[in-house]
Amino acid sequence: MILGGCTEVHEHTAPAIHDRDSVSVMTSYGVNTLISDSGVIKYKIVTERWDVNVVKHPSYWYFEKGVFFEQFDEKFHVEAYIQADTAWYYDQKKLWHLCGRVRIRNINGLLYESEELFWDGIRHELYSNVFSKVTTPERSMEGTYFLSDEHMTHYTVSNSKGSFQREDMIGEQNDTTTQKPGATPDTTQVQPSLRPQLQKHRKH
Repeated sequence: MILGGCTEVHEHTAPAIHDRDSVSVMTSYGVNTLISDSGVIKYKIVTERWDVNVVKHPSYWYFEKGVFFEQFDEKFHVEAYIQADTAWYYDQKKLWHLCGRVRIRNINGLLYESEELFWDGIRHELYSNVFSKVTTPERSMEGTYFLSDEHMTHYTVSNSKGSFQREDMIGEQNDTTTQKPGATPDTTQVQPSLRPQLQKHRKH
């Protein structure tokens, strides 16, 4: 005797993804591209991975594997090199947030080092509220607050200390000092920056 039966088939499916905020609309690998603003090429980006998320508010680009920039002037000459271990770019705000071994080196021999830096493309300035070190051919300075124009030609380091050499003296600084690289060093103290302190960055 042959016994027959039927077995109900169950379809196994993965749950739907409802949180579209977690999904990038574009992921690119091995990127080496030029970025322009208002028709003018501003910098070149080199990165291992580039994610674009336009659903988040605000929308942003994410560089999980690090990023390297070449920054250009109006005549397309390289002005500076910038690198960081991780970066976010909030395109609507034109704001870069660089984290982890942030380094900037410009053609004047200035080297900036920190673990976090913000680059505001609307205000055209760079700023940080964590320990930063600025080294030039004339001096070395360290401080817990940094503010500069985006060309790194005028900058302020507050709560700082450092040293530099002059023809007739060696000066030590322990207050807010505004410097213009290439100018004759001095020990003039200026009013601390009026820019409000940064809020702690929220988790991404």
